[in-house]
Amino acid sequence: MKYLLMIYGNKEKWDSIPAELLEKRIAEQDAWNSRYRASGELLAAYGLHDAKDASLVRNQDGAPISTDGPYLEAKEYLCSLYLLDVESADRAREMAARMPWAREDPIELWPIEHDGFAPKPGGGA
Repeated sequence: MKYLLMIYGNKEKWDSIPAELLEKRIAEQDAWNSRYRASGELLAAYGLHDAKDASLVRNQDGAPISTDGPYLEAKEYLCSLYLLDVESADRAREMAARMPWAREDPIELWPIEHDGFAPKPGGGA
């Protein structure tokens, strides 16, 4: 079953972490990524740009319309996401708890309900 792990934060939060601790956590996160990538359980890991670099896109009369955004009410926003493929919810929770950032803040865990990609003809994924 697939799960999405999400870490929230903001620029001020990351800037407030002492450089030596940030460097240590990044190294620990890289090791976490490598460990679970090697096991086949981590399918993808992404860190996002600051929210000021995001945009909102709409379709207006068939044309894309883009505006600055998102306009967040929350103090923190999605800054990293990880896609897991594991055998159980317990395993996903175990992996999330081992994430270095879980020492400071909770890691949000969402089960993925369905895969939006149809199998390729001939049975390939």
